[in-house]
Amino acid sequence: MRDMQVFALDDASGVPPYEQLRVQVASRAASGELPAGTRLPTVRALAAELHLAVNTVAKAYRALETDGVITTEGRRGTFIASAHDSAAAHDAAATYAALARHQGLTLPEALNLVERSW
Repeated sequence: MRDMQVFALDDASGVPPYEQLRVQVASRAASGELPAGTRLPTVRALAAELHLAVNTVAKAYRALETDGVITTEGRRGTFIASAHDSAAAHDAAATYAALARHQGLTLPEALNLVERSW
């Protein structure tokens, strides 16, 4: 369990630490590297491990919970959400990809639209 949850933050990056953490957890959950039901460290434990403020990790966890990537179950802990929770996002992505192709957009053009909407 310990090896799976090593997150690396780049201090030289212009991306805020909470966003780097959010992206890493979301990406690893989407890829299956962090499967549904995987228990994440507590906010305090992860903050200590990454040498971050507790509020920084809490902000990342709140964003992940809002996005449906994780669920917090009180004293039981914080877990990667069921894959069923992300099915709607996969369906929406497939629909968007089909629409973008139909409209003649290239992949970089379609991704640019997603990035601008993000």
